[in-house]
Amino acid sequence: MSQLQTLAQAICLDTHSSIRLAAEGLVIRVDPFRVADAPHDADLIFVTHDHFDHYSPEDIEKVLKPDTVFVAPHSTAALIEKAFPGHACCAVGPDETCTACGVRFQTVRAYNPQKPFHPRANDWVGYVLTLSGLHVYIAGDTDRTPEAEAVRCEIALVPIGGHYTMDPAEAAALVNTIRPQLAIPTHYGSVAGSPSCYGDFAARVDPAIRVEARL
Repeated sequence: MSQLQTLAQAICLDTHSSIRLAAEGLVIRVDPFRVADAPHDADLIFVTHDHFDHYSPEDIEKVLKPDTVFVAPHSTAALIEKAFPGHACCAVGPDETCTACGVRFQTVRAYNPQKPFHPRANDWVGYVLTLSGLHVYIAGDTDRTPEAEAVRCEIALVPIGGHYTMDPAEAAALVNTIRPQLAIPTHYGSVAGSPSCYGDFAARVDPAIRVEARL
Protein backbone atom coordinates (compact mmCIF):
# COMPACT_ATOMS: atom_id res chain seq x y z
CA MET A 1 0.00 0.00 0.00
CA SER A 2 1.36 3.44 -0.93
CA GLN A 3 1.88 6.24 1.59
CA LEU A 4 -0.97 8.11 -0.09
CA GLN A 5 -3.36 5.18 0.35
CA THR A 6 -2.30 4.69 3.95
CA LEU A 7 -2.80 8.35 4.80
CA ALA A 8 -6.10 8.50 2.90
CA GLN A 9 -7.46 5.58 4.92
CA ALA A 10 -6.50 7.42 8.12
CA ILE A 11 -8.80 10.35 7.30
CA CYS A 12 -12.41 10.25 8.45
CA LEU A 13 -15.19 12.74 9.10
CA ASP A 14 -17.63 12.74 12.01
CA THR A 15 -19.99 15.00 10.07
CA HIS A 16 -19.91 18.24 8.11
CA SER A 17 -16.29 19.51 8.40
CA SER A 18 -15.26 17.59 11.52
CA ILE A 19 -12.11 15.75 10.44
CA ARG A 20 -10.01 13.12 12.19
CA LEU A 21 -6.56 12.10 10.94
CA ALA A 22 -4.30 9.49 12.47
CA ALA A 23 -0.71 9.82 11.25
CA GLU A 24 2.83 9.79 12.57
CA GLY A 25 1.66 8.42 15.91
CA LEU A 26 -0.72 11.33 16.45
CA VAL A 27 -4.46 11.83 16.36
CA ILE A 28 -5.24 15.16 14.74
CA ARG A 29 -8.70 16.69 14.89
CA VAL A 30 -9.90 19.60 12.76
CA ASP A 31 -13.04 21.54 13.70
CA PRO A 32 -14.53 18.78 15.90
CA PHE A 33 -18.33 18.99 15.68
CA ARG A 34 -21.12 16.54 16.50
CA VAL A 35 -18.62 13.96 17.68
CA ALA A 36 -20.65 10.83 18.40
CA ASP A 37 -18.78 9.58 21.46
CA ALA A 38 -16.07 10.86 23.81
CA PRO A 39 -12.77 9.25 22.77
CA HIS A 40 -10.52 11.89 24.38
CA ASP A 41 -7.97 11.08 21.71
CA ALA A 42 -6.78 14.39 20.22
CA ASP A 43 -3.09 15.16 20.42
CA LEU A 44 -3.55 18.20 18.21
CA ILE A 45 -6.69 20.20 17.38
CA PHE A 46 -6.80 22.62 14.47
CA VAL A 47 -9.68 25.11 14.35
CA THR A 48 -10.30 27.10 11.17
CA HIS A 49 -12.61 29.79 12.59
CA ASP A 50 -15.13 30.40 15.35
CA HIS A 51 -18.51 29.69 13.75
CA PHE A 52 -20.52 27.22 15.82
CA ASP A 53 -20.08 24.34 13.37
CA HIS A 54 -16.28 24.68 13.46
CA TYR A 55 -15.51 25.87 16.98
CA SER A 56 -17.68 23.76 19.28
CA PRO A 57 -16.43 23.74 22.89
CA GLU A 58 -18.75 20.86 23.84
CA ASP A 59 -17.30 18.69 21.09
CA ILE A 60 -13.76 19.73 21.91
CA GLU A 61 -14.40 18.47 25.43
CA LYS A 62 -15.17 15.04 23.97
CA VAL A 63 -11.81 14.72 22.23
CA LEU A 64 -9.62 16.70 24.64
CA LYS A 65 -6.71 15.14 26.53
CA PRO A 66 -4.71 16.79 29.33
CA ASP A 67 -1.87 17.59 26.92
CA THR A 68 -3.86 18.43 23.76
CA VAL A 69 -2.35 21.29 21.76
CA PHE A 70 -4.50 23.74 19.76
CA VAL A 71 -3.85 25.70 16.57
CA ALA A 72 -6.30 28.45 15.60
CA PRO A 73 -6.56 31.92 14.06
CA HIS A 74 -5.87 34.74 16.49
CA SER A 75 -9.54 35.60 17.11
CA THR A 76 -10.45 31.97 17.78
CA ALA A 77 -7.31 31.31 19.82
CA ALA A 78 -8.45 33.98 22.27
CA LEU A 79 -11.68 32.03 22.83
CA ILE A 80 -9.82 28.74 23.20
CA GLU A 81 -7.36 30.15 25.73
CA LYS A 82 -10.27 31.36 27.85
CA ALA A 83 -12.31 28.15 27.55
CA PHE A 84 -9.42 25.69 27.92
CA PRO A 85 -6.82 27.28 30.19
CA GLY A 86 -3.64 25.32 30.64
CA HIS A 87 -3.61 24.02 27.08
CA ALA A 88 -1.00 25.29 24.65
CA CYS A 89 -2.57 27.20 21.76
CA CYS A 90 -0.64 28.34 18.69
CA ALA A 91 -2.32 31.48 17.35
CA VAL A 92 -1.80 31.90 13.61
CA GLY A 93 -2.59 34.22 10.75
CA PRO A 94 -2.71 33.61 7.01
CA ASP A 95 0.42 32.72 5.04
CA GLU A 96 2.42 31.34 7.95
CA THR A 97 4.54 28.21 8.23
CA CYS A 98 4.64 26.68 11.70
CA THR A 99 5.14 23.43 13.60
CA ALA A 100 2.98 21.96 16.38
CA CYS A 101 3.54 18.55 18.01
CA GLY A 102 6.18 17.96 15.36
CA VAL A 103 3.69 18.52 12.52
CA ARG A 104 4.74 21.14 10.01
CA PHE A 105 1.87 23.12 8.50
CA GLN A 106 1.11 26.19 6.44
CA THR A 107 -1.90 28.45 6.78
CA VAL A 108 -4.02 29.52 3.80
CA ARG A 109 -6.41 32.45 4.00
CA ALA A 110 -10.04 31.22 3.90
CA TYR A 111 -12.79 33.68 2.97
CA ASN A 112 -15.73 34.69 0.76
CA PRO A 113 -14.80 37.41 -1.76
CA GLN A 114 -18.41 38.38 -2.43
CA LYS A 115 -20.43 36.97 0.48
CA PRO A 116 -20.66 38.24 4.06
CA PHE A 117 -20.17 34.99 5.97
CA HIS A 118 -16.37 34.74 6.07
CA PRO A 119 -14.83 38.18 5.53
CA ARG A 120 -11.26 38.32 4.26
CA ALA A 121 -10.42 40.82 7.01
CA ASN A 122 -11.12 38.20 9.71
CA ASP A 123 -7.88 36.40 8.81
CA TRP A 124 -9.50 32.96 9.15
CA VAL A 125 -7.59 30.09 7.65
CA GLY A 126 -7.34 26.64 6.19
CA TYR A 127 -4.30 24.46 6.71
CA VAL A 128 -1.84 22.46 4.62
CA LEU A 129 -0.45 19.73 6.88
CA THR A 130 2.73 17.83 6.01
CA LEU A 131 2.20 14.21 7.09
CA SER A 132 4.24 11.19 6.01
CA GLY A 133 5.92 13.38 3.42
CA LEU A 134 2.57 14.31 1.85
CA HIS A 135 0.61 17.56 1.88
CA VAL A 136 -3.00 17.55 3.08
CA TYR A 137 -5.01 20.70 2.36
CA ILE A 138 -7.93 21.30 4.72
CA ALA A 139 -9.58 24.32 3.16
CA GLY A 140 -11.92 25.43 5.95
CA ASP A 141 -14.83 27.66 4.92
CA THR A 142 -13.77 29.36 1.73
CA ASP A 143 -14.72 30.11 -1.82
CA ARG A 144 -12.49 29.60 -4.83
CA THR A 145 -9.85 32.27 -4.23
CA PRO A 146 -6.36 33.04 -5.57
CA GLU A 147 -4.93 31.84 -2.27
CA ALA A 148 -6.73 28.50 -2.53
CA GLU A 149 -5.73 28.12 -6.18
CA ALA A 150 -2.06 28.54 -5.22
CA VAL A 151 -2.10 25.49 -2.91
CA ARG A 152 -0.14 22.42 -3.92
CA CYS A 153 -1.09 19.16 -2.21
CA GLU A 154 -1.63 15.46 -2.69
CA ILE A 155 -4.91 15.33 -0.72
CA ALA A 156 -7.49 18.13 -0.63
CA LEU A 157 -10.50 18.37 1.68
CA VAL A 158 -12.74 21.09 0.28
CA PRO A 159 -16.23 22.41 1.16
CA ILE A 160 -18.91 21.80 -1.48
CA GLY A 161 -22.23 22.67 0.19
CA GLY A 162 -22.70 26.13 -1.30
CA HIS A 163 -24.27 29.22 0.29
CA TYR A 164 -21.56 29.74 2.93
CA THR A 165 -18.78 28.24 0.81
CA MET A 166 -18.13 26.87 -2.65
CA ASP A 167 -20.88 24.90 -4.33
CA PRO A 168 -20.08 21.59 -6.10
CA ALA A 169 -19.19 23.28 -9.41
CA GLU A 170 -16.92 25.86 -7.78
CA ALA A 171 -15.23 23.25 -5.59
CA ALA A 172 -14.64 20.98 -8.58
CA ALA A 173 -13.13 23.89 -10.50
CA LEU A 174 -10.74 24.53 -7.60
CA VAL A 175 -9.76 20.86 -7.39
CA ASN A 176 -9.19 20.73 -11.15
CA THR A 177 -6.88 23.74 -10.76
CA ILE A 178 -4.78 22.55 -7.82
CA ARG A 179 -4.81 18.91 -8.99
CA PRO A 180 -4.41 16.81 -5.87
CA GLN A 181 -4.25 13.05 -6.28
CA LEU A 182 -7.27 12.68 -3.99
CA ALA A 183 -10.17 15.04 -3.24
CA ILE A 184 -12.45 14.52 -0.23
CA PRO A 185 -15.50 16.83 -0.04
CA THR A 186 -16.66 18.39 3.23
CA HIS A 187 -19.31 20.85 4.47
CA TYR A 188 -22.40 19.27 2.94
CA GLY A 189 -25.27 17.05 3.97
CA SER A 190 -26.12 18.62 7.33
CA VAL A 191 -25.58 22.31 8.17
CA ALA A 192 -25.27 23.29 4.52
CA GLY A 193 -25.79 21.47 1.24
CA SER A 194 -27.66 18.23 0.55
CA PRO A 195 -26.23 14.72 0.26
CA SER A 196 -26.66 15.04 -3.52
CA CYS A 197 -23.84 17.61 -3.59
CA TYR A 198 -21.35 14.74 -3.56
CA GLY A 199 -22.47 13.28 -6.88
CA ASP A 200 -22.55 16.70 -8.53
CA PHE A 201 -19.03 17.46 -7.29
CA ALA A 202 -17.58 14.07 -8.24
CA ALA A 203 -19.03 14.27 -11.76
CA ARG A 204 -17.30 17.60 -12.37
CA VAL A 205 -13.84 16.64 -11.11
CA ASP A 206 -11.29 15.56 -13.72
CA PRO A 207 -11.39 11.74 -13.87
CA ALA A 208 -7.62 11.69 -13.37
CA ILE A 209 -8.24 12.92 -9.79
CA ARG A 210 -9.71 10.39 -7.38
CA VAL A 211 -12.74 11.52 -5.37
CA GLU A 212 -13.78 9.74 -2.19
CA ALA A 213 -16.65 10.36 0.20
CA ARG A 214 -16.17 10.34 3.95
CA LEU A 215 -19.75 11.35 4.86
